[in-house]
Amino acid sequence: MSINVARYRNLKNYKYQLVSDYAISIEIKPRDNVRTRFIDLDAQGLLTIKNGYAWDGPSGLGIDTRSFMRASLVHDALYQLMRAEYLDHNIHQRPADDFLRTICLEDGMGKLRAWFNWMVLRLFGKMSARPVPEPADEIICLP
Repeated sequence: MSINVARYRNLKNYKYQLVSDYAISIEIKPRDNVRTRFIDLDAQGLLTIKNGYAWDGPSGLGIDTRSFMRASLVHDALYQLMRAEYLDHNIHQRPADDFLRTICLEDGMGKLRAWFNWMVLRLFGKMSARPVPEPADEIICLP
């Protein structure tokens, strides 16, 4: 087999991909530093989402607007850390949901819409924050 085989993944559930690292200070501070391929969160609360990270934008009833994109990026990364059990979903889901609303407001979303999106998360987000094993990606090889 040649080492020049082209391999790729089909990103079925994603719409957006970072083209540079993004860092933000948050109130969620793990006891130990978290380091993954695309997300780092240190014990001081510095969340770094790395170049190449893919996410699906606002979920559910959320609409993909500029005032929601940064919040959806940060929120998706935090929920991913919860699903992978780097963060305890029982402790960190509410602060992650609250921070989404804060970012939405900072980025110009109206108070009513920000509250509505936050409420939807509070009512229906628990399943998305619970730990689940990440499904293995199908690696496709080209001749």
